Amino acid sequence: MFRKNMGNGGGSHQHRGFGGRGGYRGGSRGRAGRSQFSDISKFVNKAVVTENEQPYQVKNTFADFDIDSKIKQNVISAGYVEPTPIQDQSISHILDGKDIVGIANTGTGKTAAFIIPLINKVVKDRRQKVLIMAPTRELAIQINQELMKFAFGLQIYSVGAVGGMPIFRQMSDLRRVHNFVIGTPGRIKDLVERRCINLASFQSVVLDEADRMLDMGFINDMRSIIFALPKNRQTLFFSATLSDDIKKLIGEFLNEPVSVSVKTRDTAKSIDQDVVYVRGKEKLDILHDLLLQPDFNKVLIFGRTKHGVEKLSGLLSARGVKSESIHGNKNHSQRQRALKSFKDNMVRVLVATDVAARGLDIPNVSHVINYELPATHEDYIHRIGRTGRGGKTGKALTFVEGR
Repeated sequence: MFRKNMGNGGGSHQHRGFGGRGGYRGGSRGRAGRSQFSDISKFVNKAVVTENEQPYQVKNTFADFDIDSKIKQNVISAGYVEPTPIQDQSISHILDGKDIVGIANTGTGKTAAFIIPLINKVVKDRRQKVLIMAPTRELAIQINQELMKFAFGLQIYSVGAVGGMPIFRQMSDLRRVHNFVIGTPGRIKDLVERRCINLASFQSVVLDEADRMLDMGFINDMRSIIFALPKNRQTLFFSATLSDDIKKLIGEFLNEPVSVSVKTRDTAKSIDQDVVYVRGKEKLDILHDLLLQPDFNKVLIFGRTKHGVEKLSGLLSARGVKSESIHGNKNHSQRQRALKSFKDNMVRVLVATDVAARGLDIPNVSHVINYELPATHEDYIHRIGRTGRGGKTGKALTFVEGR
């Protein structure tokens, strides 16, 4: 759980609980294992460094938006120069109180697109309350960090409502003054049933990565929460995909929404994708040889199971490759420590299950390695989206049994 005081002055803000072998061979087919993939060419795509396409023309600057001057100063202090496309096209509509459907790839700046105008809404009316739902606790924490950054000095508080952390402390924090509740659907529903969250008091709701929440089986929790909110509310809905199920949810949850889509392709053109053919016992040796290459300086490796991820991390460490792991069997503080070690370059390898595949902003990942195949193409897209961010070129390698 987190409860943040975006207090005046320069004091620190403390979390309260929530606080060469094998080679690359592209374009061929192999055995795809236990996955939906049969066409291995899906894993092969060379990065496009230059294209004859017109760059996006920003229509607004942050100074143009009708937001509080202190928020603008915080935006500048955070190093934001001009809005990203999703921010440019969404912020004004959210400030006008309209419902939004935002379709955007991960890493496009959508968190700031909804956080900045919602902070402004609270600054204008301190009685405003905002509910933000995300599929994972890591994403909820990341959203809260963005909130802290943009609301610094504004006396705005948030409470976390996520699983894997003591619920009684969250219940205690909810009894104190707060404007934002940020959490996962299951824990939010639990706190509602314990009468710690009064959904009738919220005027705004955000569903971030709604497609992922749907994939994770949160649909019933989402529906029960949304339908208990006031009908006269502002709903902001963000998704990387627009499937029939997502369209159905939009029809149920939103009122005459403005649609904003900045998604141009499934995978970023800055990601160089290829396959590595492996055979049985050689797999670990091939991985180790790759990690010894100097350009593999910050590597995110994905496995399918919690046990497998933990075992692989241990095997790499035993070979002298500094690594950490993140998966569902680790508690909140252990996961945060592992993420921090990777972000701060204390270790250069992070082995993860798909819990880390969505939403997390880990800067400067040089390579993503699919040591085990993802279950779906969508999981693949979100895994490799951890690299090639911020205008940099990244590489994604997928291990395939065969040859």
